Amino acid sequence: MTKSQDRMQSHTMELPRQIVVGEKNISEFGDFLHNLTKPKKVSLISGIHVKKILKEKIEKSLKSKKIQFVWHLSKDNLITSLNKIEKDVKKDHSDIVAGIGGGRSVDTAKMVSFNLDIPFVSVPTAASHDGMASPFVSVKTDKPHSIVASAPLGVFVDIDIIKKAPTRLLSSGCGDLIANIIAVKDWQLGHEKTGEYYGRYSADLALMSANIVMENSSKYAKKGLDARVIVEALISAGVASCIAGSSRPCSGAEHLFSHALDKIAPGKGLHGEKCGLGSILISKLQGQDWKKIIKTLKDLGAPTTAKQIGLTEDQIIDALVIAQDLRPERYTILKEVEMTERKAMNLAKSTKVI
Repeated sequence: MTKSQDRMQSHTMELPRQIVVGEKNISEFGDFLHNLTKPKKVSLISGIHVKKILKEKIEKSLKSKKIQFVWHLSKDNLITSLNKIEKDVKKDHSDIVAGIGGGRSVDTAKMVSFNLDIPFVSVPTAASHDGMASPFVSVKTDKPHSIVASAPLGVFVDIDIIKKAPTRLLSSGCGDLIANIIAVKDWQLGHEKTGEYYGRYSADLALMSANIVMENSSKYAKKGLDARVIVEALISAGVASCIAGSSRPCSGAEHLFSHALDKIAPGKGLHGEKCGLGSILISKLQGQDWKKIIKTLKDLGAPTTAKQIGLTEDQIIDALVIAQDLRPERYTILKEVEMTERKAMNLAKSTKVI
């Protein structure tokens, strides 16, 4: 056994203890918490919009179980905002934290939970990426990246709420799932080249989550996206990361490309949309069926060109060139291709991303 393999032999798996996926079940949130840890008090983190819509139902369900609550509003992923919420939650002396909303509120709850050592539950209101069940948090710094925090103790989903979110968010979630096909291939490559740990089980789970949408895409193109299937696939992908002990099964060169775009063109396109574009580009480098990925993304209503999400040719080229530098320690196909501007342009043009 090589040293690098030896090093990765032990990692701790934190998995969600309870996952509830229902329809029109938000009024059972109090029961869910009560069954999980019998908390006396919960700190609720959400955005202003989500709070407006769900406040009444959530408060009513918490009161029915005599659970006290305090709301906190999450505005952005900046470190200063996270620190402020963390200070405020600390004063609550709550037994549990709940992140209710899109990625940002769930991410904030993860960070707060990790730093204050209080369990947290994830209550996603949109299925735009796989963060709802994973231990990873996207942090906006000069190098946008993911850091490891806590896995949720529980995940509570009301599919009815997910369906009411803009369809674009669900399509973006599909882009994040398709990225697993690229990520797993990169992980295998890293294992072959550096002897790093490769977890067959978590890799297969991540691939299965991606293949569910790949296989059903033409059906979804005709009948619309199946929110429940996509949510379950995103939860499974998050769990795959928990099992792997790293984001490897769900994040390869296509995610580095997406993070590079976050840096170059902040606020343009959703995370899963950028991962979808990255998947087209990187799958070609890996020798995978990139045309099938384009067809699938189109079926799912996800963008396949830079223009569709307001990105310029130069931004795509720059992102490809700097992507690997964002995480030099992570071995991906980009380690094997000296990505010059010319190569990046040829790649993006040949796949019609630009």
